[in-house]
Amino acid sequence: MKRTLIFFGILSFFMIFPINSDLYGVGKVRTVVIDPGHGGRDPGAVGKNSMEKDIALAIGLKLGEYIKENLPDVNVIYTRTEDKFVELHRRAEIANKNNADLFISIHCNSSPRPISYGTETFVMGLHRSQANLEVAKRENAAILYEEDYEETYDGFDPHSPEANIIFSLYQNAYLENSLEMASLIQQQFRERARRADRGVKQAGFLVLYQVTMPGVLVEAGFLSNPNEEKYLMSESGQAHIASAIFRAFREYKEQQEKLYASRKSNSYRYYKDKSEQEESEQINIAEKSSSNENFNNNPKTNNDICFRIQIATSSDKKPANSEEFKTINNKVDYYYHEGLYKYTVGNFSNPDEAIKTQKELQKAGFKDAFVVAFFNNERISPAKAIKLLNK
Repeated sequence: MKRTLIFFGILSFFMIFPINSDLYGVGKVRTVVIDPGHGGRDPGAVGKNSMEKDIALAIGLKLGEYIKENLPDVNVIYTRTEDKFVELHRRAEIANKNNADLFISIHCNSSPRPISYGTETFVMGLHRSQANLEVAKRENAAILYEEDYEETYDGFDPHSPEANIIFSLYQNAYLENSLEMASLIQQQFRERARRADRGVKQAGFLVLYQVTMPGVLVEAGFLSNPNEEKYLMSESGQAHIASAIFRAFREYKEQQEKLYASRKSNSYRYYKDKSEQEESEQINIAEKSSSNENFNNNPKTNNDICFRIQIATSSDKKPANSEEFKTINNKVDYYYHEGLYKYTVGNFSNPDEAIKTQKELQKAGFKDAFVVAFFNNERISPAKAIKLLNK
């Protein structure tokens, strides 16, 4: 019953805040929302001499100032600027109502083992380890400080592994961009701030699943580690962390806007020009007749709605015998979207089957595999596909 409540709660959320399925987070980066975690009656992780809410706020405010000073064309919005409690759903609502292009949530980590150390950046997705699940459960437990949280989050229990996994499908529309931003942050932490790199990870965070844009959750270090706590409490430590995130944001912004300019001049023309569409279809027919071709463009199913697992993206079409696909037992298909070739596995009418295959592919080494959905061979968000299925 709880699973059903959460499932339909997620669907109702996307009815209120629909995903822009045409852009999928691609475009000019003009508005960023900075979300210092916890606050007020919710202290977050507690170190020997500090609280997560205070350090997250200090880093968040510094990050915002760096962006304002160096990127004046970017509108910076905070979910809080003082020691104030803000509900998780309200944080996402702030980002959604302001049509933000990126959401950055800042946190500090904690562990029963005081020797744990390092930085890690999360994106919305399936938990691949018990450790990732524990981080998500700890951060999601912030809803326990909210009044009527069971009603607000449709019966969500932050201590339930099932609850923390079930909604992870619904951020897939922005997973590519979120992963890119997370990777840039970890690169800056590792190479410029000289922090231990624990990597980019996926887990089910309530604050990320509700935002309708690319989003990341940064764990800046462990307050349970005395050395890292001292570093994170210092002015210089907070400045190093904030400047690393800023440099990553600046690089992400430059990349996205170059990509946007390229796609605007190329991919939109591809879809609008009927003659080019017809020519492409003729080429695809010819390619399918070749005995050496194992790719299928826009594979058909018996249903109007289907789910596939995307495993790779390329600006140039990959050869049929591409080395990276040799370990896949299933047939690899491709589709052309926003100026890029995107490679998928499977055709499922049931999203649960798609998630099962996604997990198998991730175990096989395709760690960034994610679910995409199609309606009449046009890509739509998974949330919209499920909404259509339930009509």
